[in-house]
Amino acid sequence: MKVLVIGGDGYCGWATALYLSKLGYEVGIVDNLIRRHWDQELGVDTLTPIASIQKRIAHWHALSGKNIDLFIGDITNYDFLSKAFRKFEPQAVVHFGEQRSAPYSMIDREHAVLTQVNNVVGTLNILYAIKADFPDCHLVKLGTMGEYGTPNIDIEEGYITIEHNGRKDTLPYPKQPGSFYHVSKCQDSLNIHFACRVWGLRATDLNQGVVYGVLTEETGIDEVLINRLDYDGVFGTALNRFCIQAAINHPLTVYGSGGQTRAFLDIRDTVRCVELALATPAKAGEFRVFNQFTELFSVGDLALMVQKAGATIGMDVKINNIDNPRVEKEEHYFNAKNTNLLDLGLKPHYLSDALLDSLLNFAVKYSDRIDREQILPKVSWR
Repeated sequence: MKVLVIGGDGYCGWATALYLSKLGYEVGIVDNLIRRHWDQELGVDTLTPIASIQKRIAHWHALSGKNIDLFIGDITNYDFLSKAFRKFEPQAVVHFGEQRSAPYSMIDREHAVLTQVNNVVGTLNILYAIKADFPDCHLVKLGTMGEYGTPNIDIEEGYITIEHNGRKDTLPYPKQPGSFYHVSKCQDSLNIHFACRVWGLRATDLNQGVVYGVLTEETGIDEVLINRLDYDGVFGTALNRFCIQAAINHPLTVYGSGGQTRAFLDIRDTVRCVELALATPAKAGEFRVFNQFTELFSVGDLALMVQKAGATIGMDVKINNIDNPRVEKEEHYFNAKNTNLLDLGLKPHYLSDALLDSLLNFAVKYSDRIDREQILPKVSWR
């Protein structure tokens, strides 16, 4: 199968492109490399040293003998995107090509607009490119569990069956986005659902939890292929931040009470979930939704896990609660379903097994690259 990975220079995209290439898929990458520009704009850097995309692809070819085609350009430019589609002729598209940081979208008006234009217009262009030339192409789109918010009922996988005034229907699950970034993802879902209903396209929305880990089998082969580890206050996750703080003997900074509960999964499970979605494509006209996560943790749970793992390698990890820069519920009900991918054959990795090898040990190894000035939050929702 020919698979075009949009956003293939990013964290999830790079790991996925290598994984699919190794499996024998013919892989192309589309990326405008803007993720690297955003690091420069903010004055931050990934903990792990990242080679250029050209060097990464060339090194992968040298080690594996497999080619990955590269198309450098912006998917909000429909002419570029259409030409890339026609040249590569994809049978499936894996779409990671979005601005994925909630804090980045909340910096100011300009960053909110950039996020929504990049994400919504880019996805619309992909839908039109598929409709125009490759109507049987299967779109596998990275959504987010953040579309659901934190409702006081169980979170189903994309749809919910309700009864109202004596009538019954199955409808898209209500959206409660928590940032302008999450709003853009909700709009993506509406647009894709509409295109499937009206044009007969086929799409799978992977509502992904927070992804952790540096290592997949492919990115661990050589340092030139290494993946990102973002820890700064804009693109970093709480778990990454805690591991970096532990490595430099900085107290772990828990936002607010620490009761915020979210869904999580290992990067190795991310790439496997994409494989499962590709292997069992949606039907023509179908917009299906898989909740892509393996475990649920509160922020406080994560801090305690890092503290415990750090103790096994001689770290004395302290935990501090700081003012929450976000507007969110800090104590809430959160019970999400995730059976679809498990039914397709996903065998999860668990954080308790991966915390040292795929996070803390990397934080220690590259601790000389840690910029202490970038650890604490600088963006407020208020």
